[in-house]
Amino acid sequence: MSRRRHSDENDGGQPHKRRRTSEPIEIEDRLESLICRVGEKSTSSLESNLEGLAGVLEADLPNYKNKILRILCTVARLLPEKLTVYSTLVGLLNARNYNFGGEFVESMIRQLKETLKLNLYNEALYLVRFLSDLVNCHVIAAPSMVAMFENFVSVVQEEDGPQVRCDWYVYAVLSSLPWVGKELYEKKDVEMERILNQIESYLKRRQKIHVPMLQVWTAEKPHPQEEYLDCLFAQVQKMKKDRWQERHILRPYIAFDSVLCEALQHNLPPFTPPPHSEDAVYPMPKVVFRMFDYTDAPEGPVMPGSHSVERFVIEENLHCIIKSHWRERKTCAAQLLSYPGKNKIPLNYHIVEVIFGELFQLPQPPHIDVMYTTLLIELCKLQPGSLPQVLAQATEMMYTRLDTMNTTCIDRFLNWFSHHLSNFQFRWSWDDWSDCLTQDLDKPKPKFVREVLEKSMRLSYHQRIVDIVPANFSALIPTNPIFIYKYMDESSSSLPGYPVTIAISNAIINRSSNDEILTILKDVPNPNQEDDDDEGDSFNPLKIDVFLQTLLHMAAKSFSHSFSALAKFHEVLKILTDSDEGKLHILKVVYEAWRNHPQMISVLIDKMIRTQIVDCAAVANWIFSPDMAHDFTRFYVWEILHSTVRKMNKHVQKIQKELETAKEKLEKQHSRRKDSGDEEEDKNSDEEDGPLEEQIERLQEKVESAQSEQKNLFLVIFQRFIMMLTEHLVRCETGGVDFNTPWYKNCIERLQQIFLMHHQTIQQYMVTLENLLFTAELDHHILTVYRQFCALQM
Repeated sequence: MSRRRHSDENDGGQPHKRRRTSEPIEIEDRLESLICRVGEKSTSSLESNLEGLAGVLEADLPNYKNKILRILCTVARLLPEKLTVYSTLVGLLNARNYNFGGEFVESMIRQLKETLKLNLYNEALYLVRFLSDLVNCHVIAAPSMVAMFENFVSVVQEEDGPQVRCDWYVYAVLSSLPWVGKELYEKKDVEMERILNQIESYLKRRQKIHVPMLQVWTAEKPHPQEEYLDCLFAQVQKMKKDRWQERHILRPYIAFDSVLCEALQHNLPPFTPPPHSEDAVYPMPKVVFRMFDYTDAPEGPVMPGSHSVERFVIEENLHCIIKSHWRERKTCAAQLLSYPGKNKIPLNYHIVEVIFGELFQLPQPPHIDVMYTTLLIELCKLQPGSLPQVLAQATEMMYTRLDTMNTTCIDRFLNWFSHHLSNFQFRWSWDDWSDCLTQDLDKPKPKFVREVLEKSMRLSYHQRIVDIVPANFSALIPTNPIFIYKYMDESSSSLPGYPVTIAISNAIINRSSNDEILTILKDVPNPNQEDDDDEGDSFNPLKIDVFLQTLLHMAAKSFSHSFSALAKFHEVLKILTDSDEGKLHILKVVYEAWRNHPQMISVLIDKMIRTQIVDCAAVANWIFSPDMAHDFTRFYVWEILHSTVRKMNKHVQKIQKELETAKEKLEKQHSRRKDSGDEEEDKNSDEEDGPLEEQIERLQEKVESAQSEQKNLFLVIFQRFIMMLTEHLVRCETGGVDFNTPWYKNCIERLQQIFLMHHQTIQQYMVTLENLLFTAELDHHILTVYRQFCALQM
């Protein structure tokens, strides 16, 4: 009481007003919490919770209708795994308040149009599926849903639209049928038959050039890697043959059938798919990942077949759970393991397959790679008695199929596996993989084991890896990551430049200035000057050798020491690498000195790019140079190349953003003056705009320069690929040997990887690539990769 009286006396009853305005906010928060949590674990049944919630919402409709509409539309879009729970709730509200049902349907259609306009195709898909399930809840009349599907399928008749546009509209219809197919067929069988016939006709004439580029495995056995639309259509056809029966969708509305069937239904307003526009970004096609079938889960419930619609429904729901909760690994793992109907299926097998399906999805996984590692670790903790065994079985299966596995997926597999092992004391039954010891080291299995151990060493230390691996694996254990200093002792005294290394070493110890060091380096003879003595300033590889070998040797203790050394002598390094040959040679020296420590090579090159000692094109040229032929197929080399390309792309994006910000600022100034209509301000406008216009001009030049550099980088990379692959193919043809070697598979798939990982950037330069490099005269093996890439956005 004293608190209330004190506040009343304080400021004339002001807190009362504050309480009145905060009360609606509290109620709105409570409504949001109630709606979002319905369907989660509770002592009451789902049906009674839904009925109770419908009563609460109905009572609050007069005051909070807009808020309730907004929350329900949002959960329909963002919580697709609880689709039938929310459709039932909307059905109950519609039965009690017909006008609210009509407004909800209108809001959903508005939201659908908006998501399509904003290229949010996944969210649009969930909205279409939600609308279709409202037919089961007697909110939407079946004929109007069929009419909407007819409009969707009519997109396949368009002449100019890309195939990926047609794919999305066909997928939106097919992926809704497990939920609503039975109801629509009962009411409108002729129209539904016509829709399915149109889809079948489209699928038969559809181009599938892109499929090999997106497959995790090239082999069709033991499990075919099917194109997603073909697979879903086969599942829907089987469901139709089984009279639209399915046993895995939770359908709470069945319990309320007597209430819902009395409700008045709404017709969907006519919905025409928005026309294709140049800035539309449709989802890329996919290949369905298959790793298990009913023979792999011998005990307990049987796994549904690959063409049963149950398999699609289960996988779709598990994907939705991951999509909703991926940021919270503990919640995500708990939600996956509490999947409804888990006793009817081998849930652990489904979860593991879905997680690896996402991790290996090409071109990119839906979420960051490390999320899948942490999620699997969490699942192993929650199900220690069963899930680790399924995971070990999956790992073993993937290892046995490495020969036909896509190189990009092998990269992700080894990243995941090494990270996973580091969380479980690196325990693994290595002897089971001893078959790799009898194979050539460039074959996929020994290569994989070697790379896993290399990656594990980054997460541990060399001796630990030596201790955990059986002695007979010694050929695959990474070398001790020590620095190779070629001017180490007196035996190196005959090497050119040896006396200078001693002088450089002393100068660094005595904290000499950059100028003093450059003076010492002047005495280094130039091995390139024998032919032409006049060129005093020509590129001198020995200077770079002597200085960088000595500097890195003295800083070899840690990453930090090396970074400090590069920063301290940045000016010297910039002068030494003034030419393209200099940039190439500095990378060669780093490689020679640290060839036993790939991680150090990666971080040093990263640092050199950031500090502009070398440029991105130099790194690309170095990777494809003969000096790197020995390590060309090593994982770390491609890690460096992709990191380099990403840096270039980020640099361009950063300058473009600065340019856009400056243009927006200028636009705001103009509109402010226009609104004020102040003549005096108009006079000052030129003075005000001048500096900004100059800045925009400078940024425009920077953008053009950066884009030119970016284009050049891709031209260098693709040109080198073409040269290497063409030489290999000609050599094999001349020698009469099979070109399809492990090296060729790795190289051609690395070319695919560049296209896939950087597809958004590469698409800007397609015309240039086609005119200069990927011409009709090119060998068809290489040209096929380019055509597959083009087909992804056809």
